[in-house]
Amino acid sequence: VQLQASGGGLVQSGGSLRLSCAASGFPQNSYQRLGWYRQAPGREREEVACISSSDGSTTYGRSNQGRFTISRDAAENMIYLQVDNLRPEDTGVYYCVADWTYYELKGPCVAPRLYGQGTQVTVSS
Repeated sequence: VQLQASGGGLVQSGGSLRLSCAASGFPQNSYQRLGWYRQAPGREREEVACISSSDGSTTYGRSNQGRFTISRDAAENMIYLQVDNLRPEDTGVYYCVADWTYYELKGPCVAPRLYGQGTQVTVSS
């Protein structure tokens, strides 16, 4: 399984970004739960958002406050994270994450099996 994240960058406070993650290599007939974690400087990684391949249901971490939207393009094996009204405290490395198994996975992305390489998001005040 491979996860390739992109879309980070430097943005001013109040701006928006769309992060992308190409996910590939899942076992045939498996179910996936895909999402995003982030790690701010000096802080632990935290869940940002998660989406289930079974029904498209989504969950969000406590930092959401309505500013994050996760989505999935199953045909292209892509997931996205739209982040609006960015704040300096959103600065950090954003990681695409994945779990997969042979039963339906829903709910938060707790202890993901795989982290992709991160993409840096820097929000200037």
